[in-house]
Amino acid sequence: MHVPGTLASFAGSNMNVMINDISEDLETTVQGVQVAITVFLLVMAALMIPGGKLTDRYGRKRCFMTGLVVYAVGALLSAAAPGLGVLIVGNSILEGIGTALLIPPVYILTTLLHPDVTSRARAFGVVMALGGIGAAAGPLIGGLITTAISWRAAFVFQAQVIAVIVLLSRRIDDPLPPDPTRSFDTAGAVLSAVGLVLVVLGILAADDNVWLTVALLVLGTLVLCWFFRSARAKEASGREPLLSPSLFRSRTSNLGLATQNIQWLLLMGTSFTVAAYLQVVRGYDAIQTGVVFTAATLGLLATSLSAERLARRHPQRTLILSGFAVTLVGVAVLIILVGSFSTAWAFVPGLLLIGLGLGVMLTPSVNVVQSSFPEEQQGEISGLSRSVSNLGSSFGTAIAGTILVAGLSTGAYAAAMITLAAIGLGGLGAAALLPGGRSLSPTGTAGSAESRPST
Repeated sequence: MHVPGTLASFAGSNMNVMINDISEDLETTVQGVQVAITVFLLVMAALMIPGGKLTDRYGRKRCFMTGLVVYAVGALLSAAAPGLGVLIVGNSILEGIGTALLIPPVYILTTLLHPDVTSRARAFGVVMALGGIGAAAGPLIGGLITTAISWRAAFVFQAQVIAVIVLLSRRIDDPLPPDPTRSFDTAGAVLSAVGLVLVVLGILAADDNVWLTVALLVLGTLVLCWFFRSARAKEASGREPLLSPSLFRSRTSNLGLATQNIQWLLLMGTSFTVAAYLQVVRGYDAIQTGVVFTAATLGLLATSLSAERLARRHPQRTLILSGFAVTLVGVAVLIILVGSFSTAWAFVPGLLLIGLGLGVMLTPSVNVVQSSFPEEQQGEISGLSRSVSNLGSSFGTAIAGTILVAGLSTGAYAAAMITLAAIGLGGLGAAALLPGGRSLSPTGTAGSAESRPST
């Protein structure tokens, strides 16, 4: 059950080292590849909440298996893509839809099977470690395959991994039976997806047309407000909305969601910025770029797999604060060393620190959110949690990528990284507001959601 998260994260980052190869083969631009990567992450974010809700109606295993099949079809279509349009359909849309169906069951089952904070920290540590490693190792693995064979072979590799997962997943038992009578808020799903798409498209349009950016951002915000107003009205009338507004009554969970969003924004924003800079400005090939990212992979591996031990020794708030602090230092080191030295080694210390920092805080942020709700709300909160994280990933690629693509120079690289650091400071502030106790009193395991503000 843990491998699909790794594959999804791998898919979100491995294209970063294929920028030159894809753009030359499909006769497109760096911005075109950036759009494909961002749309993939955006589709996941927009559909993760509906995906979580569908698990209640059709069952976790059925959604999981369906997602795997859709993902595999998208991977094969991407491998055969004759142009950017088909690549976007296969990689960005079909793989995005498949991921939105298969990821929520992973988080729901992990939460249900591990009732206490410590054991859940260990389980989420494995999940988040594999997800983070997938994102960090994506450039290395993708670079190896691209250099040895071609970028198309990387998508065939994904389809082959999916086939193995499908065979192994036949023995999975669903601990909760599906409830076919559960309603599904189709209108809410459309409104939430359209709102998120408009917001991200607004960011992507920033380097072309400022007024279009403003219009899209305003329109997207209005659609999202319409979505939340509709959800409140449905809940007040006794109907089940796509996303219950009650999920946002927990101050602790809200802060945890904010930290998740910014963590993935930093990870994917840094990954795209560094990979694009190395290839387009420094002239590195796919394998050279992937090797540089090994430092981040090692950092993530070292700290993510220590999640259980860290959770026993330190409060969740301390871990998240420390993670942001180390990550921000890593970003600063990247900016300073890369601006001062032309060698590839200049990237290693900063990427290592970023990997270490992200590995420390990814698991506690998820644990904070998932532990704040009872079993009957795990489908909703899992979908919301992953949607917020993937939205952060799409924001990271869109914001940093838009700044970088506008200049494709050392100055643009520094500007993109400084922007990421400024956003990271917001994450540090959100972490500082989290409760400071050693454990978070997981109300989800006691059977009632946390509805009062935490102090």
